[in-house]
Amino acid sequence: MRLQDELPVDHRLGRVYRYGAGFCGLFLIVFGILGLTGAHPGFLDTSGKEVIGLSSNGALSVLSLVAGGILILGAVIGGNTASNINMIVGVLFVLAGFVGLTVLDSSANRLAFHISNVIFSFVFGFVVLTFGMYGRVGSHLPQDNPYWKERHSDDADLPDGPPALVKVLRPGPPKPTGH
Repeated sequence: MRLQDELPVDHRLGRVYRYGAGFCGLFLIVFGILGLTGAHPGFLDTSGKEVIGLSSNGALSVLSLVAGGILILGAVIGGNTASNINMIVGVLFVLAGFVGLTVLDSSANRLAFHISNVIFSFVFGFVVLTFGMYGRVGSHLPQDNPYWKERHSDDADLPDGPPALVKVLRPGPPKPTGH
């Protein structure tokens, strides 16, 4: 059984994945377009220009357009694909924050990162990652959630006994086994 097959296309979680990917992708596309317009500092200039409170150069603007396009594509596709794309892009943004932090104030800073970009990369990465993981991880998922079902598919059957005792031993919807 594959998890991809378990979540119906019209499941309510699909909206969270789609809207999250769409809003974040739209922001990146706006940032990329604004970074490419106006006074352009150069494609790999290490100083960059300020766009929406962040530093940007041509390379970062193009990467933002690509990442935004991928997130919008995930929003259009929806479902588990959007969730997976959100999680992958979120992890990449967090990693980019670490890389940006290591190259700050050096000649290796080819994306013109400043500390504001590093902070944005961490926050944005965790937001996108949260959109992707919403409803997939957690200790209190509802029992009709397909991810909860997958994790608990090999659990033993409910113990026999009075319904009150069974409810204490195994909380959740009753599974009539021997009652």
